[in-house]
Amino acid sequence: MASWAFIKTSRKNKMSIEKDNVNSAILIVLIAGIFWSFGALAVRFIKDAHLVPWQYLFFRGSTIFLLLNIYLFIKEGKSFIQNYKKIGLSGIIGGISLGTAMMTFIWSITHTSAAVTLLMLAAMPFITAILGYIFLKEKVSSTTLISIVIAAIGIVLMALNSNKIGTLFGLVFGLLSALGFSIFSVSLRWRKETPTFTTVAIAGLFCAVFSFFVLIFTDANFFTTFRNSSLSALHGLLVVSGLILYSIGSKNLPAAELTLLSLTEVIGGIFWVWLPIFGINEIPSANTIIGGFIITFAIFYYSFFTQRNRRFIGLN
Repeated sequence: MASWAFIKTSRKNKMSIEKDNVNSAILIVLIAGIFWSFGALAVRFIKDAHLVPWQYLFFRGSTIFLLLNIYLFIKEGKSFIQNYKKIGLSGIIGGISLGTAMMTFIWSITHTSAAVTLLMLAAMPFITAILGYIFLKEKVSSTTLISIVIAAIGIVLMALNSNKIGTLFGLVFGLLSALGFSIFSVSLRWRKETPTFTTVAIAGLFCAVFSFFVLIFTDANFFTTFRNSSLSALHGLLVVSGLILYSIGSKNLPAAELTLLSLTEVIGGIFWVWLPIFGINEIPSANTIIGGFIITFAIFYYSFFTQRNRRFIGLN
């Protein structure tokens, strides 16, 4: 009898710890999305952004690679180098996919409005849910499914006006960025022993190396203005900060939930470029504003009901 009571108590304690981990992961991923949301603002401050995308990508990728290796050295010492030997196929695929997402994001946002690019990124939960189901056999919980449907309504409303303010080029590259990020999200869950921070560092390296060869073959200048280079480094810092948090959160949340919560990047990004104090003044349409509020509701709905659900939401 006593042993049964002990087992029940242990199970309750385990469930309580798992629930706390999930709640912490939700907050961490939400904050990651806020960090990323400032990326659109950084790009908008670039002078002649459409003329220097590869220079920007080179410096941003280099910054990401450098900062993450410094972080890993501080955290693990010289042994962090061993992580590159354990990266595996999942890490390589995740790193290349994330690096591709970084590049296509810049190409999209420099050819269309921030709202159009960011609402294309809002397709990530749907792409990730499909990939997670196919490759990881991750079932989508009813709470997540309802949240995705609510968010989809907001995305549709935002997209209704995209044909007036966007371009086909920006839309296509925005979707490619969403696909790349979704593959990265799934790769984090594929092989849990893969060093996730090293995967992100590989993404930065891939982005920098690819941009390096493009600049070499096109005989373009590596250096642009000090302002543009500084913004590149700042954007890299924002990406690193957000991705560290995102990778930490991925340990306790399935892939579909990860990208649903990181939709704060979409909402925040549209808000920052509109906020008059920053001087960009990209005023979103009424549909975009309404859709943004609906997506916000979807995020809070998911967070609220996950906190009330005593069952761990991992791999259901």
